[in-house]
Amino acid sequence: MAKTVAIVGTFDTKGEEFLFIKNLFEKHGINTITIHVGTFKPTFVPDIDNKEVLKYSDTNESEIIKKKDRGITIKKMSEGLKILLQDLYAKGKIDGAISMGGSGGTSLAAPALRTLPIGVPKMIVSTVASGNSEKYIGTSDLILVPSIVDIEGINIISTKVFCNAVYAMMGMLTNDSVDYKSNKPVIAATMFGVTTPCVDTAKRYLEQKGYEVIVFHATGIGGMTMENLIRDGFFSGVLDITTTEWCDQIVGGELSAGANRGEAASVCKVPQVVSVGALDMVNFGPVESIPDKFRKRLIYKHNPMVSLMRTNADELVKIADSLVSKWNMADSDKIQVLLPKYGVSMLDTAGQPFWGPKEDKILFDEIIKKLLPDIPVEELDCNINDQAFAVYAAEKLIELIKRR
Repeated sequence: MAKTVAIVGTFDTKGEEFLFIKNLFEKHGINTITIHVGTFKPTFVPDIDNKEVLKYSDTNESEIIKKKDRGITIKKMSEGLKILLQDLYAKGKIDGAISMGGSGGTSLAAPALRTLPIGVPKMIVSTVASGNSEKYIGTSDLILVPSIVDIEGINIISTKVFCNAVYAMMGMLTNDSVDYKSNKPVIAATMFGVTTPCVDTAKRYLEQKGYEVIVFHATGIGGMTMENLIRDGFFSGVLDITTTEWCDQIVGGELSAGANRGEAASVCKVPQVVSVGALDMVNFGPVESIPDKFRKRLIYKHNPMVSLMRTNADELVKIADSLVSKWNMADSDKIQVLLPKYGVSMLDTAGQPFWGPKEDKILFDEIIKKLLPDIPVEELDCNINDQAFAVYAAEKLIELIKRR
């Protein structure tokens, strides 16, 4: 069966450009549904006009035009588009979606496209694709393609970019992807470079016991993605070994996962084993990017683009309080807190730059003091990366899952 792609755009200002990709898709046998999200009359007749899109956001066109506020227009059109695309996909009317635009068009289309399920082809050719794209992509698999030039006219450069985007989308729509299926219970795990040995060992152990393990890199977006997928019901258990993103949230580093990090498993009553992996460090970019107020602190140059700062006692107390506030939300029979007494990372072990038994004790004491009496916590005589710690954490998680 021929595939169908939704083409979303402001056909009043960029009609020529969108008509170009529409014709190219159809030339190669891909059906299209064109959706106009501009404010004014489009240059060609779309399959779905802006009035229809706005109905999904309980707004009418005349209200938008009267206000003459571009920000409100983008917001309301995006709200309607989100519901419309979900409806079209649920009814089997589209197999993917593509858009093009500048900062405004990307801001309008991205929130809607990224709500389509993981694996559904979704793409935006954008003038802001090479900048900070996190706010557009979020935790989705939305693809941003740099437009190189402004999306304004059909020319020697834009046509190359448009064609590549169309052919890439065609490939995603028509590919013979592996129909991967698994009846195994799925585990989410968090890892950082400095907790890799622990998570690798635990992963192998869990796989040997019949579980499938999906690892998230604790780089901010990794933690946020895991939290969203936990809420979506993907996992039977969570091995949240690496909670380092809280260091960046509290101290001001570059890899924060936000103030809701650690809530999902507790709220959704998913069995979880949690620990304090890499709470010895705050993440910054190159050394010269570190704020002046931290320049005299203990800094470790991880690589030319990443600098790590050792957390101090005051920061660890605040980090512990935040973590405990999330862990205390859990049912006591669905959580286990594990604390490695001989270090929380590769750098926090005897002879390494961040070795800090005093700091770790402050962290552990604060956690134990603030945890609710019925939340189980254990201190183990090992480093977090020791095999004994990893296997014990995996065994505890299996125990919690089976109890469930």
